[in-house]
Amino acid sequence: MPYADEPKLTSWEKAKVASLMARMAKRGLADDRVNGGRVYQADLERKVERVLEGARRREAREAKTK
Repeated sequence: MPYADEPKLTSWEKAKVASLMARMAKRGLADDRVNGGRVYQADLERKVERVLEGARRREAREAKTK
């Protein structure tokens, strides 16, 4: 069930988020866990958030035109 503030994503946005999530998973699997399992993923999280923010702006823009 989507959250209330989550926008409806286009096909491109879904693909972009899925590819970023796959990269996050790959980084998590590549971690050696020696240093406490700390993997830097903030850059990918920011990219996902940027895609979601763009989708929110797109929905707001489309709502104004209707």
